[in-house]
Amino acid sequence: MKDFLKLKNINLTFGKEKILDGLNLSINKGQFIAITGVSGSGKTSLLRIICGLEKPNDGEVHLDNNILLNDKISIPTEKRNIGLVIQEKVLFPHLNVKKNIEFGISTQNNKQDISKDMMEKLNILDLAKKYPHELSGGESQRVALGRSIVMKPKVLMFDEPFTGLDKELKIKIYPIIKSILLKNEITAIMVTHDLNEVKALTDQCYDLKNGKLIEI
Repeated sequence: MKDFLKLKNINLTFGKEKILDGLNLSINKGQFIAITGVSGSGKTSLLRIICGLEKPNDGEVHLDNNILLNDKISIPTEKRNIGLVIQEKVLFPHLNVKKNIEFGISTQNNKQDISKDMMEKLNILDLAKKYPHELSGGESQRVALGRSIVMKPKVLMFDEPFTGLDKELKIKIYPIIKSILLKNEITAIMVTHDLNEVKALTDQCYDLKNGKLIEI
């Protein structure tokens, strides 16, 4: 589906500084794009606007032919069906890996089968009974990714999710993530500084500069 996610004329200012300047973006269903840019260019703010955690000065966000944001409507974050995977650890410390993933499953039917299948795909089934403090950085990221995917989001966004992970682990994770996203037809956006991630995972790349997205 063309124009599955569409941003129109997004403007955002902090004080006198213009962060996003009439920004436009259109993404097709199942497409995976990357957004690069220098620190402070507005990359994270853009993701936060899409998922409803931050409100721009003006502009529109459309998803799957529905308005998420315009001058009259602002759909709350929890009703947008958009997932966000970030660099920081966001797992529930009092739940083991299995329970963390099951937390993202809305249906009560086959919950255990769904979580087991996801853990197998991410190669973390042997970690099912471990708690977040017992996991490495790469293991935690895979659990967070699994929990986001079982929520069946229409769009999944990544904000520098692999920073701090070693090169070998990244090489193992990339094809797993790409395969799962393709199989589930999940539209994805990743903010990154790593051009190797861009090449390994995404279909298209934009640079955020002077408040606008430039295809590179």
